[in-house]
Amino acid sequence: MPKEWILNQATMRWGLNKKTQVGPVAELIRKCSPKTVEEWKEFYYKNAYPKEHLNVDFFIKINDKYIGLQIKPAGYAYITQIISELKFQEATHKKFTEKYGGKVFYIISVKDKAGKKIIYNRGVIEEIKNEIEMLRNLT
Repeated sequence: MPKEWILNQATMRWGLNKKTQVGPVAELIRKCSPKTVEEWKEFYYKNAYPKEHLNVDFFIKINDKYIGLQIKPAGYAYITQIISELKFQEATHKKFTEKYGGKVFYIISVKDKAGKKIIYNRGVIEEIKNEIEMLRNLT
C-alpha cells in the first residue's frame, strides 16, 4: 500500500497520468524494453527527464544566478501533501542553491472572498526582494 501511494503521488505530481504524457512515456518504455529498474532509470533520465530536476515551479534570473519559486495552495486538503513533500523538497532546494546561487522561496496561494488568488505569506515578497538585491550586488 505505501509503495502504491508513493507511485500515485508521483504520477499526479508530474502529470504522468495526463493524455499528453501517457503516450510519450509508454513509447519510451517500448523503446527501452527495460529488464531492470536500474536500466529504466538510466534510459529515462537520459531521454525523457533531467536527473537534475530541482523541484521549483519558476526561475528568476539575476545576472548569472537564479532564485526559485515554489507555489503551494493553502487549505486543509493540501496540508498532508505539503508536509509529505517538505523533506524531499528541502534536499532539492539545497541543491538548487548550490547550483544556481539563489534561494528557493515558498509562496502560499489562497483565494480571497471574491475567489481571486492572493499570496498568503506576504512577507516572502520582501525576502525575495532582498535575495534579488543580494544577488545583483555579487557581481
